[in-house]
Amino acid sequence: MDCAPASETAYLPEGVQTAVKVLVVGHFAVGKTTFVGALSEIRPLRTEEVMTQAGSSVDDPTGTPGKNTTTVALDFGRVTLNDTLVLYLFGAPGQRRFTALWQDLTRGALGALVLADTRRLDQSFEVIGLLEESGLPYAVALNDFDGVPEHGIDEVREALDLLPSTPLLRCDARDRASAAETLIALVAHLLTRTGELETA
Repeated sequence: MDCAPASETAYLPEGVQTAVKVLVVGHFAVGKTTFVGALSEIRPLRTEEVMTQAGSSVDDPTGTPGKNTTTVALDFGRVTLNDTLVLYLFGAPGQRRFTALWQDLTRGALGALVLADTRRLDQSFEVIGLLEESGLPYAVALNDFDGVPEHGIDEVREALDLLPSTPLLRCDARDRASAAETLIALVAHLLTRTGELETA
C-alpha cells in the first residue's frame, strides 16, 4: 500500500469504497498534531491554542522545550491509501482533563496509533490502559525526538508491558514517509485482527 501524494484536493477519488476512522493518541506533547499534519493529503484541521499561565499547573511541559501550544479539541486529517481505501485520522488531546472527549472519539474507530516518547514512557500507561478498556486494537510508535538516546525495541516493549502481538515501531512524526510506514503497519495489524478491510 502506498500513500497518495499530498494535495489540497478536497474530494475523494470516485473509486473509494471503504472509509476507516483511526485515532492518533498519546500523552501531552508527544507529536500527535505533527504526525497528522505530516500525513494528511488535505489541509489538516487543528485546534491548537497558546498555553496560558492558568494551564501551566495542569499541562506539564517538562522535557518539551519550546512547547507553547496545546490541542484543545482534536486534529483531523485524511490519507488515501489506495484506490478504494481512505483513512480519517483523528488526533486526540493527551491531557487527562480531555478523557471524556477522547472516549467519545473512540466510537466508530477501527483502531489507534499510540505515539510514545522514550523520555516519558510512564505517561503512556494511562493512554494504553484506556485503549485496552475500550477493546480498541492499537500499535505503538516511538517518536524519535532529536538528541534522545535510542532504546532497544525489546527493552521498550518490556517497559510498556506490551503483548508480543502488539506492533511496536519507530517513527519520525515530522517525516511523511516515516509516518506513512507507521500508519501502514497499523492498518496491517488491524487487517489481521478484524478482517474488515478486505478491499485494502
